[in-house]
Amino acid sequence: MRPIRLLILLLAISIALLPALLRPHAGRAQDRGPSDRGHHRHTIRGHHARHVPRRRGHPHLHGTTRRHEFGRRVVDYARHFLGVRYSWGGSSPRTGFDCSGFVRFVYGHFGIGLPHSSFGDLVRGHTVSRRWLRAGDLVFFAGASHVGIYVGGGRFIDAPHTGAVVHISSMQGWYGSSYYGARRFRHA
Repeated sequence: MRPIRLLILLLAISIALLPALLRPHAGRAQDRGPSDRGHHRHTIRGHHARHVPRRRGHPHLHGTTRRHEFGRRVVDYARHFLGVRYSWGGSSPRTGFDCSGFVRFVYGHFGIGLPHSSFGDLVRGHTVSRRWLRAGDLVFFAGASHVGIYVGGGRFIDAPHTGAVVHISSMQGWYGSSYYGARRFRHA
């Protein structure tokens, strides 16, 4: 008697899902002929192209735009600390920063808790290819023994070493050859 109940249940589920499978998904392009109403065809260098209406809405509602804005806000906040002295183990503008203390302080402002360790930072967030770096990504050098915040244009902001201050560095030269990886965080 149990196999019959299971068969009836599967049949009921199949019948319930059948309309969803037969109906086209919203937002999916339909293959329509040239006689479709509401679509205008344009000729571009001998090729036909359909006029596709522009997507409307507020840009801040789209995830990609919001992620870019978050990275920009991280960089803008990090720039407030340009000139703060380097201090080994430092984690505040008052005491000075080391590299991981700096990124920890900046990201902590946005509700993202990071350890006070560049090696610990490396296992957080999502891996990003160097080719796809965006403002706000963490960039790592020398086997992850150094970390900074990517600002764009092949540059990053960091607290580099004793005797220096928080500044913007180029990812050329030593940093270019010792580049190790990058991580991206979403807004908390």
